[in-house]
This record gives sequence, C-alpha cells and structure tokens, in this order.
Amino acid sequence: MNDLTLIREAAVAVGETALRMQSEGLRIWTKDNNTPVTDADIEVDSLLKAMLLRARPDYGWLSEETADDPSRMDRRRLFVVDPIDGTAAFMNYKPWWAVSIAVVEDGQPIAAVVHAPELEETFTARVGQGAHLNGDPIQASTTAELVNSGMLGDAKMFAHPAWRAPWPDMRIETRNSIAYRLCLVADGRFDAALALSAKSEWDLAAADLIRSEAGAVLTDHKGRTFSYNKPVPLMPSLICAAPAMHPLILERVEHIDLRN
Repeated sequence: MNDLTLIREAAVAVGETALRMQSEGLRIWTKDNNTPVTDADIEVDSLLKAMLLRARPDYGWLSEETADDPSRMDRRRLFVVDPIDGTAAFMNYKPWWAVSIAVVEDGQPIAAVVHAPELEETFTARVGQGAHLNGDPIQASTTAELVNSGMLGDAKMFAHPAWRAPWPDMRIETRNSIAYRLCLVADGRFDAALALSAKSEWDLAAADLIRSEAGAVLTDHKGRTFSYNKPVPLMPSLICAAPAMHPLILERVEHIDLRN
C-alpha cells in the first residue's frame, strides 16, 4: 500500500469515529494555549498514530495533539497530522472541520489528504500527480483581479482603516479549518486565503501539497515559501492564492511586521 492510500484510508476511518463521538456527545475543555479541544480530537490522534506508525514504523510523527518529540527531526520522512482541524466548528456541530494528514520527506510534503467528513469531501495529492477532490482533478482559478474575487479571511481585518489603500469589494468568507480553506483555493471555489497570524505545520502541510498540485501559490506575507519538520513548527502567516492573485495580495501586505 502506498503512502497516499494509507493516509486516505486512515483519514476516512477516523472521520467516522469523530462523527460517532460527536453524535454521542463530546467532552470539551481548554488547552494551555487557550484553544478548545475535545475527547474526539484526542481519540482520533491516538488512532491515527497507532494506525500509521504500525504501517510505517520508521517514520517520524508531528501532531497538534501529541507532545512534540524532537527526534522527529532525525527522520527523513514523517507524518504531519491535525486530527481535527477546525475543532471550534466540530464542537459546535458545523461542517467546516477536517482530518489533515501529510507525509513529509526532506522538509516537503509528498502525499496528502484533507478529509471533511460532514461535507463528504476528500482532497488528495501526491507529488507530481495532481490534486483531486473525491477522485476528480482540481485546479486553482485563473482570477487576476482582487475586485469581486472570492477571499477567505477575516472581514474585519480587510475593513480595518490602517491599510495603506482600502481593499476592493470582495466576497469575503471564512472557514474554521485552515487546511480546508487552502483546499477551497486549490479547487477554485475561492481565489485566495489570507491570514496574518501564526499557523502550525499541521495546519498547512497536507493542504500545501494539494494547493501546489492544483496550481495555487502559498507563501507567508513576506513571500517566503514553507518547509516542514522544523524545530519550531510555526509559520508566521499565509497567503494562498491563484497564481495571478498572489502578487496583488503580497504587494498589499509584505510591508507588515508581525514580529513572529
């Protein structure tokens, strides 16, 4: 079984577990970083770790819900996992959450799945072989103007008076799962996603490969591309956009100092 088949089957299986636990009633608490977590997050993480490392015992492991083991940096390949990306949506019975799994080799994702169980959407990619939604090929949009584009982000941020120039009229929406946002850019339902706050490797690794194989561009707000399995697994910000849109957004935000 190749890596993509392995992680796709695992994501679908634990998605069913998450839905069952949600229907039975969740236990919810707050982590030390003041973000919510549920018993399903922990159970899905445990199931994935057992399932995937049983199949690939020589791979490393990096997950939002597992204490970080620095020995992962000694592994050429590792799984980068967010067991439930978009926990706030999940615990409030909204569909904007996903299981996100990437296989990273030498700092770059080579196989990826983002599975949104409630939406019955499974995004997959393998390096050099394109990106797919439920088995069908996907492609980023060809939109070349900000005006009237579809943007995923915080509407209040775009409306803030401190911008050097006002943003044009755009269709601005948000989704709780960062990975799912990037996949919506990858399949052309939205033209771009912007976040000017730090994101973790597990938020991005799988969706990074999916957007790349679909032809979208992903950088931080300074135009720097991402690598994974770093000692501190954080990215300062993100711009994910159709190729013609990315430089238009970068021009508006690259002057910002986030001090990350």
